[in-house]
Amino acid sequence: MSIAKRGRLYHLRRRVPRRYRGIEPRETVWISLHTDSETVARSKADRAWSQMIEAWEARLAGNSVDADARYEAARDLARARGFRYLDAGAVAKLPVEDVVERVEAIPAPANQPDALEAAALLGTVAEPRITVSKALELYWGLAKEKTLGKSEDQLRRWEAPRKKAVKNFVAVVGNKEIANITRDDMLDFRQHWLDRIEAGEVTANSANKDLIHLGDVLKTVNTMKRLGLSLPLGELSFKEGEKLTRPPFSEGWIRTRLLAPGALDGLNGQARALLLGMINTGYRPSEGAALTADTIRLDGDVPHISIEPKGRQLKSHYARRVIPLTGVSLKAFKQFPDGFPRYRNRATLSAVVNKFLRANGLLETPRHSMYSLRHAFEDRMLAAGIDDRIRRDLFGHRLDRERYGKGASLEQVAELVARIAF
Repeated sequence: MSIAKRGRLYHLRRRVPRRYRGIEPRETVWISLHTDSETVARSKADRAWSQMIEAWEARLAGNSVDADARYEAARDLARARGFRYLDAGAVAKLPVEDVVERVEAIPAPANQPDALEAAALLGTVAEPRITVSKALELYWGLAKEKTLGKSEDQLRRWEAPRKKAVKNFVAVVGNKEIANITRDDMLDFRQHWLDRIEAGEVTANSANKDLIHLGDVLKTVNTMKRLGLSLPLGELSFKEGEKLTRPPFSEGWIRTRLLAPGALDGLNGQARALLLGMINTGYRPSEGAALTADTIRLDGDVPHISIEPKGRQLKSHYARRVIPLTGVSLKAFKQFPDGFPRYRNRATLSAVVNKFLRANGLLETPRHSMYSLRHAFEDRMLAAGIDDRIRRDLFGHRLDRERYGKGASLEQVAELVARIAF
């Protein structure tokens, strides 16, 4: 950094990098640091040069043929010059002295105002129209708080249905500007889903999810971008039939089929241990797969696992809990005290286990799945008369009444679970 006085104030002097020669006619720039103190000048030099780079980068982007890039470049350039970007109409409504300040800030080499700088400071770069696909691009940033704490796999599964909903809408209606979406467009999209429901291709629940995710994207962009649009999204959902739930495995099936000698030998070790771990804990498959050496605790008086939001987001704050390990579940975890890296932060566990169970005749009915072990654990606790508070604490569910006190101790819970454990 070369710092020198010009008149009373210190300036930063630097050669213009080759990257910016096409937009900066000067070979060397002098940047005022607005101080007569050399110490202060040196402390401000790095920031002043960074601002200069930001302005040049914005000017480069301002030459783009892409409307979004030009608009963002104009906003960045205005900010680099110390102003908020306003459209031309808003600039015209400013006090005269504010308009004059903007005009005087426009560089004018050889008495010719710089066109890019003038457009940024006087607001003549039109804001690009937001299409449905563009709305999805904006949505990821505008809905950032919804993804905090999610693992890579959780994020992928969260994004996928929103991408699908937008893709389906564009395929049926087209990639319209969201300001131009009409009630007829939404009814056409609804009719598309109705046709598929009547053809038996999808359920009403699947169609409603698509409508919900599309609406979430459009409403979030409308709100966060302050567009003020009246979106025609109401009264579109389908009446859903009775929700199907996974049936539990019976005790006899677990004992005589799943735990029969050699029944699970064809399943890889980590998947087998996670299945066995689920039998006496009722954890969600994704919760078991996420466990690590820090959350598998076998050395204490009561061996247990701790479901925590480490590297992933829990389903709710109730899902944070500790679960004692007993019977076949404890034995399985002793084989993998450091966890299950093969399935951590991946969505393949249930598919692998269910495929194996189906292929080997280990599903009690076609509607059964690995998740049925969670329901079976709940039924065994209910049959044993275990208190509702304890059951909900073990399952990570909300209690439909006030939670008083700390609840049962880990030792007490372990003793109760041991009575129903396989």
